[in-house]
Amino acid sequence: MVRLNYLDNLKVALTFLVIFHHAGQAYGDGGEWAYSPSNPAEVMPWIWHFFSTNAAFFMGLYFFISGYFVPGSFDRQGFGTFVRKKMLRLGVPLLLMGGLLTNATGKVEIAHMWFVESLLIFSFLYAVIRQRCNAISGDCNSGPTVIGLCIVALLMGVGSYFIRQVSPQDHWIGLSLWIFEPAHYLQYVMMFVLGILAYRFGWLDKMTKRTGAVALSIGALLAIGNYVRQDGAWNDFVWQWFGIYESLMCVFISFGLLWLFREKVNMGNKALSWLSAQSYGAYIFHLPLIICIQNVFDGVWMGAFGKFMFVGVVSTVLSLLLTWVLRLIPGVKRII
Repeated sequence: MVRLNYLDNLKVALTFLVIFHHAGQAYGDGGEWAYSPSNPAEVMPWIWHFFSTNAAFFMGLYFFISGYFVPGSFDRQGFGTFVRKKMLRLGVPLLLMGGLLTNATGKVEIAHMWFVESLLIFSFLYAVIRQRCNAISGDCNSGPTVIGLCIVALLMGVGSYFIRQVSPQDHWIGLSLWIFEPAHYLQYVMMFVLGILAYRFGWLDKMTKRTGAVALSIGALLAIGNYVRQDGAWNDFVWQWFGIYESLMCVFISFGLLWLFREKVNMGNKALSWLSAQSYGAYIFHLPLIICIQNVFDGVWMGAFGKFMFVGVVSTVLSLLLTWVLRLIPGVKRII
């Protein structure tokens, strides 16, 4: 198999973005968080733009990349081996981290591991479907186009718009042990399926430079539009149609980044390989490390932005190092 270095590098970048996203939540309106600064000056009112833009695409792109690798894994391994490996690599970390968080909070809690849980569910459903259906034929000459991306984004956006009429953003639902946010879940399902189709039809190789560049440009303009909105007509318009606006951001930013990393960050070396190997574990361990660091340095004044950057950088480094140390233990590499 040819190693797709640019997808490994993109996953590393997304992992860093997730860590910094969570590192900033204590210093802005980022939803419920387990730590609050004792100094009321440690607040960044602007950071909601950062949260909003990140949430529009980064987890959807995670699901796309994960979905991209699922068909090949199933083709090579078959149903039994595929399910066993997913249970080991996704189920074991979910149980261990979920148990740790539940013990720490005194209630059933999986926090950021909802992604791992959903990915396990999606992978299992794919395996069940493949047991009953043949793989999709890859005989297709079509590739991603700007119009095609726009159609997908609008379908996602209209669905998200109506879902948010009954379940607004940041409203999480727990069905037994399955925890999810309906406002974004259609995006996640569609991006996972798009990843599967992208693998079968070779879309990432077929995406032209023009399509990739236009997608990245549109995604960047939409992100800028989200950053500059304050009070006023533009903010009211975007907020009213945010399910659609956010879906456009998701699709165009995601495919734009896939093209950009394919063209400009498609290299491999020891450092990048090391980062890629630790990225999954860093995602798993980063959240409790962030909360510990925030509490330990609560009384140290660095300014709100300085504290945000300090917590983000230190959490990233410690998450990577912790993963590296744990992976030295025999058998752990099979899990993380």
